[in-house]
Amino acid sequence: MTLCRLIAIALIPLLATPRSVQAQTASPSPKPPPPVTRAAPSVEDVATTPLSDLNIRKKGVPDILVRAQAAPYGLSGMSRCPALQKEVRQLSAVLGEDVDAARRSGRKVIPGKVAQDLVGGILPFRGIVREISGANAENRALQQAIYAGFARRAFLKGVGLQKGCGYPARPG
Repeated sequence: MTLCRLIAIALIPLLATPRSVQAQTASPSPKPPPPVTRAAPSVEDVATTPLSDLNIRKKGVPDILVRAQAAPYGLSGMSRCPALQKEVRQLSAVLGEDVDAARRSGRKVIPGKVAQDLVGGILPFRGIVREISGANAENRALQQAIYAGFARRAFLKGVGLQKGCGYPARPG
């Protein structure tokens, strides 16, 4: 079985529903994207794993994380509690829950990750392909932005605590 055929098989769930039908069934208000740190990949993530490995499907770094990288400890426009709360909420929407609110599932095997690893395994020399295609570099850039986002959120919660702000601009 050729690589192209395997990729086509992996993409069948994604391509099974035409985009026009998906657009018609979508809710009027767009659903916010899931946190970049979520543990369980979606069906789309699993189906497009080979495209991500080849760096054809790029997710990019969310704008708020780009800003966090540029000034993780900046306080411009953050003199009042509502501004701190808004920024912390935006960071949490992208990063997922903070450690003061996170819930542990206790589940060790995540079915979506297993499926993603199986689909990713069809690409021979996957690690080398990801490095050559730039997919690993893109992933490293995202991880650095995530670390900056964690640092910024923790810093803002500390500032909020000092100012006497309410949650989420202070530890919960």
